[in-house]
Amino acid sequence: MSSARETPVRRITAPDIRARKQDDTPIVALTAYHAHTARLADDHVDMLLVGDSLGMVLYGFGSTVPVTLEQMITHGRVVASAVKRALVVVDMPFGFYEESPQQAFRNAARVLKETGAGAVKLEGGARMAETIRFLVERGVPVMAHIGLTPQSVNTLGGFFAQGREQDQWPAIEADARAVADAGAFCVVLEAIAEPLAREITAQCPIPTIGIGASPACDGQILVMEDMLGLNPNPPRFVKTYADLKGEIDRAIATYAEEVRTRRFPATEHTYGMKRRK
Repeated sequence: MSSARETPVRRITAPDIRARKQDDTPIVALTAYHAHTARLADDHVDMLLVGDSLGMVLYGFGSTVPVTLEQMITHGRVVASAVKRALVVVDMPFGFYEESPQQAFRNAARVLKETGAGAVKLEGGARMAETIRFLVERGVPVMAHIGLTPQSVNTLGGFFAQGREQDQWPAIEADARAVADAGAFCVVLEAIAEPLAREITAQCPIPTIGIGASPACDGQILVMEDMLGLNPNPPRFVKTYADLKGEIDRAIATYAEEVRTRRFPATEHTYGMKRRK
């Protein structure tokens, strides 16, 4: 008698996320940069973003600007191969898509082909609308990103919340309209004043994914290491759900003390000789 086959898990797609605009259940997203955390998150989230924030989180850079396309592809491949359900989105790093729509397509195509991810993300509103449209028309799903755009830190002068002055609202609202009209399947609203993020969400025809924005957004995303307490100086908008930094510090301290006092390894952690038959 043949055994029943296990039903394969269906991977969430960019059109699935776009359709969630009409859903009352918020979209759950997190960043992921390596296989084991991606597997843990896969059962709980709708999207995993391989963010260029890995430059700061994993590599210790002062910003996301130094991150390369090869780094994004390497981490994107690892995450995409580790998950079965969540939509995997890979950030396009600074300098690899801004020059022209053609440059953006060439590099985005590499990302999708070499990682197995289901979409890319790029920063910028109205100024990137032509590029977003060019990519979408050629089969590349795009998540947009407006408000605080970390790759622009050198022109912004730092990581500052956007839209806290009323006269800033029209440009940010125009950015949201532009990326939606260009065909983005959703848009990240980062560090945007709550009333403005709420207004954009009400008007925008595609899902908004908040990070330091509004609970009214259609979904939320955080950097996983931030919400797990591994960042000693997390942004204001982060809620810390665990103190892994403290747990890791205690575990390493205990390990070091046991090695120095020869309590580790114990007998159960070593191999004896095989018995002769």
